Amino acid sequence: MEIGQQAPDFSLADSDMTKVSLSDYRGNKNVVLFFYPKDDTTGCTIEALEFTDLQDEFDSLDTVVLGVSKDNCMSHATFRDKHGLSVRLLADVEGEVCEAYEVWKEIKRGEKSAMGIVRSTFIVDKDGKLRDSMIEVSHKGHARNVLKRVQGLG
Repeated sequence: MEIGQQAPDFSLADSDMTKVSLSDYRGNKNVVLFFYPKDDTTGCTIEALEFTDLQDEFDSLDTVVLGVSKDNCMSHATFRDKHGLSVRLLADVEGEVCEAYEVWKEIKRGEKSAMGIVRSTFIVDKDGKLRDSMIEVSHKGHARNVLKRVQGLG
């Protein structure tokens, strides 16, 4: 995927089992799409909480924040409720959106490797075009960095 091209559209259920499509926001909202490995793990919780803490600032920039993992809707609802998250969490159980955004990859840890979601974030503008991508990010402080990049959209 290249900056400036149309971001791959998708339709996924959120933690309330409501369908959410990227195209729903075209023309009126920027979209921050953050992919994370697993609900209720330490790094993913920190990242989701930091996005939640900055929700008002993203809202003031006409920007919606969507988290995507392969966890199901029930897992997302439990994760959201346990930590008081305000960001919408989307269930990509089949992994089609992860593959479209090229974040489903082989991850090596020492001698072992397994397929998994590489923590990554994409910024899509109101026209549906990819404006920024951050691949293999660290969870701590990431939301603040994303906010700065959204502020720079102009």
